[in-house]
Amino acid sequence: MSNEGLTYAAAGVDTEAGDKAVELMKDAVRRTHGPAVLGGVGGFAGLYDLSAFKDYRAPLLATSTDGVGTKVAIAQALDKHDTIGFDLVGMVVDDIVVVGAKPLFMTDYIATGRVVPERVADIVRGIAQACEVAGTALVGGETAEHPGLLAPDEYDVAGAATGIVEADRVLGPDRVRAGDVLIAMASSGLHSNGYSLVRAVVKHAGWELDRQVEELGRTLGEELLEPTRVYASDVLALAADDDAQVHAFTHVTGGGLAANLARVLPAGLVATVDRSSWEVPAIFGLVRTLGQVPTSDLEGTLNLGVGMVAVVGADGADAALARLAALGVPAWELGTVAALDDSTRTADLVAGTKGVDGGAVRLVGDYRF
Repeated sequence: MSNEGLTYAAAGVDTEAGDKAVELMKDAVRRTHGPAVLGGVGGFAGLYDLSAFKDYRAPLLATSTDGVGTKVAIAQALDKHDTIGFDLVGMVVDDIVVVGAKPLFMTDYIATGRVVPERVADIVRGIAQACEVAGTALVGGETAEHPGLLAPDEYDVAGAATGIVEADRVLGPDRVRAGDVLIAMASSGLHSNGYSLVRAVVKHAGWELDRQVEELGRTLGEELLEPTRVYASDVLALAADDDAQVHAFTHVTGGGLAANLARVLPAGLVATVDRSSWEVPAIFGLVRTLGQVPTSDLEGTLNLGVGMVAVVGADGADAALARLAALGVPAWELGTVAALDDSTRTADLVAGTKGVDGGAVRLVGDYRF
């Protein structure tokens, strides 16, 4: 037995590696900072100057937190870590903009078994790049080394963001009316939900991530690591267009389209979604076929090509579609909202999801895989 005392490094924590990671990432983080961010990189807390919002009559703060889920296992298997940040930012800020709030700033947290500076910097650079797309400042973060809890090359990421909205500009169920139209915005792929199912399907099929898949036009791993589309700036631009008459948004994440749409509908209304209104991207059909996954499980787990939905006034649908086209966001009319009565009350309604006692959604027609 050695007479030498134990050190933090001997216990598996390398503080110098953490410092090097900060040096590698700090330029990318600084690029997200505008004049409202005070103190730069490395402080104990991020500071954000709210003086620019002093003219708000009744400002409300909106906050959200999330992670990336088991998609990180794909990044780790491929040893590619510079895109997972888009998944994190998308999952967080796009929940905030649903209520019409502008996301002001974000913080991140990375837990890993061993700090590899270049890997941590890649992750944070991706987060910073996505924050730039969203118009959000990355004001702080933490990287924690957890030897013995996580394997040396394992990590998980999480983040939180805060936004601001005028009280009388909050979007949501209170604004939705019978006759409103649903406008779908295309996802970039799987986004960051349902990867436990997807990974189980891939394992069941015995496919490797480097397998070239003809219907995808690239390798399986490249498809599975496709970054989440970050909608924040485009959604806020749409909400600001009075001609679009935006009443609500829903971010299609865990639980699928119907479950998330039901959360932003008031009691007494039902949204009818036409499954045939879009062509489902190839990756979803591949998951269905490889795993013989029932349709009900697919649509209750994956986004199936719809990442965000706007609920707009009947007279605003054309303007909304035109605005999204100008922004470069693929979009289409997905369905309509009506009163829930004997003619719309069917056994297959989706309602009461995520603890929300609100409206209902029914899915009609057949998917075009």
